Amino acid sequence: MKEQHGHWSQYPLPALSSAGCHHSEMADDIVFFLAPDDESAAATRRQGPGPAFESVTCRFIEPDSAIAEWDMYFEEPAAELPPIEQLLAWPWPEWVTAPLNDGVEVFALPPRLIRALADATSVELEELADRWTARLRSADGDEMTDDDLLAVLQAVSRLAASAVTTGGGLYSWSF
Repeated sequence: MKEQHGHWSQYPLPALSSAGCHHSEMADDIVFFLAPDDESAAATRRQGPGPAFESVTCRFIEPDSAIAEWDMYFEEPAAELPPIEQLLAWPWPEWVTAPLNDGVEVFALPPRLIRALADATSVELEELADRWTARLRSADGDEMTDDDLLAVLQAVSRLAASAVTTGGGLYSWSF
């Protein structure tokens, strides 16, 4: 059973990280990966997805806020960056394993986001990458990830297309 990664408004106001999320810090390693189902994705919790799963790796982002940002973009498309309050009020992705106090998180991307990423045009991915970059730059400044965010989105979009074709799911694992 999935546990809902709650809306911002459901929690008392914790200390904010530099990105305005409820985490204390960004994840060092993030892997977006395909899995046939939630159970298979949950089994990656201890060791990460590894070579058995088709994946894309990036660093120094908050996967849950990235997933929410992407979902918000496709549901309410706009090139300009929405206010942080709008992002914080957006539905957050669901955990496929209960979070422990070890920093590891495994999230399921929402089915509507998987479909949107699978169907995204190159123009949409470029616009989303620009918007996502602006969000990270406003929050993290010079400490922002040095990953090519457009390349990350393009690779995740390819994974999403595979998920749609195979009927599997798209997940993120982070530590």
